[in-house]
Amino acid sequence: MPELPEVETTTRGLAPHITGQTIKAVNIHHPQLRWPIPPELKLLQGTVSGNIIRRAKYMLWHFDSGSVVMHLGMSGAMRVVDAETPLKKHDHFEVIFTNGTAFRLNDPRRFGAILWQPHGETLDIIESLGPEPLDDEFHGDYLHQKLSKRKGSIKNAIMTNAVVVGVGNIYASESLFLSGIHPKRAANRVSKERCQVLANNIKLVLTKAIQQGGTTLKDFTQADGSPGYFAQQLNVYGREGEACYQCQSIIKNITLGQRSSFYCPHCQH
Repeated sequence: MPELPEVETTTRGLAPHITGQTIKAVNIHHPQLRWPIPPELKLLQGTVSGNIIRRAKYMLWHFDSGSVVMHLGMSGAMRVVDAETPLKKHDHFEVIFTNGTAFRLNDPRRFGAILWQPHGETLDIIESLGPEPLDDEFHGDYLHQKLSKRKGSIKNAIMTNAVVVGVGNIYASESLFLSGIHPKRAANRVSKERCQVLANNIKLVLTKAIQQGGTTLKDFTQADGSPGYFAQQLNVYGREGEACYQCQSIIKNITLGQRSSFYCPHCQH
């Protein structure tokens, strides 16, 4: 599943091609995704597209009357193509612009989402989200307070959207390694000082991933629209049985919350 940096890169890649464009038509080819695509989206015909931003792993495409809320799900891909380009299998949603281009969502597994959020309202899935990890409101004191009553593992805690959004499996593992914190450590047993270190490393890891994505940004008018994962050197994720770059101990892998959790038994405690 695309994580926060991949969604951020997708958002930045799409923005220049859809912002300010006038909508000629909205086509819902297959409405049944994770939730049904609301038919009222067809009312966007004739309106002008506003900007598109990321919130957690959602993309909010703004219009005067509200926002299209989009999620890539497990296998979704978004692209902008010539409107005459033949539809591909699993092209479920399409917005055609008056300039002759079209935005399309392709989603073979149909776990993605296209929803409508009227102006002045907030969907429950957006309302329940915690702070953005790169915003100033996410810091060590905040994290320590949110973890104080959580007895579960620290890794599962920082992957909980109510605590902080967008810290997926890869980036949680990497942030904990840089902070020297074992992924199984009880969240409420992480000191305020270590929470500050962890918050800073979450920001560092995500910022670097976004920067790497920006240097290899796909052309969303030509590519298949799949963001992929960035080419980057990972310290622990996916390196079970290999030597730690810092101490040469062997990287281990355990399962937490039904996810693989990679760590160094010497560097993390």
